[in-house]
Amino acid sequence: MRNHSGPITIIDAIAPITFDRILRDAALIFAFVVITSGFARISIPLPFTPVPITGQTFSVLLTGAVLGSRRGAISMSIYVIAGAWLPIYADGASGILWNMATGGYLLGFVPAAFIVGYLSERGWDRGPKIILAMVLGNAFIYIPGLMQLSLFVPEGNTLSLGLYPYIPGDIIKLSLVSLILPSSWKILNLRKGS
Repeated sequence: MRNHSGPITIIDAIAPITFDRILRDAALIFAFVVITSGFARISIPLPFTPVPITGQTFSVLLTGAVLGSRRGAISMSIYVIAGAWLPIYADGASGILWNMATGGYLLGFVPAAFIVGYLSERGWDRGPKIILAMVLGNAFIYIPGLMQLSLFVPEGNTLSLGLYPYIPGDIIKLSLVSLILPSSWKILNLRKGS
């Protein structure tokens, strides 16, 4: 990890390095793998599509914003790789991604966490710009997700089965993260000021 003069993400401000950086970062990375696995348990199957509504995307975007680009991408990479063997995906699924209709979405978790983390490291998580960072991160989940889903559904149905039904939930998830982060920074800054 690179050295930096001040906190670049909320976790750096909340949990500053008081011991070994590598050990702290490893613990944080692993913790967010576990958190994402937990959010994967929030899963609502839709009868008309192989893609369930899950809490994973909320966790992925939060992971990037909280951990930053590198740690967020590493955490999501470990999550995706571990899911090939462990039942940590939505509905307790596991398996090789290219055999799954939802595998592309899972692959998108890595660049999504990186993008959101990169922008958060530059202060986007402290104000209204966080919404744009979340939308960009979400796009990086959808692009490979829709590409892979198109191999498993009838031609011309990819958007109706893999995008449109999820927009209302995504708006809620993005709004939650967009409220949590700037509010957390404000609370943290108030505590530092007192």
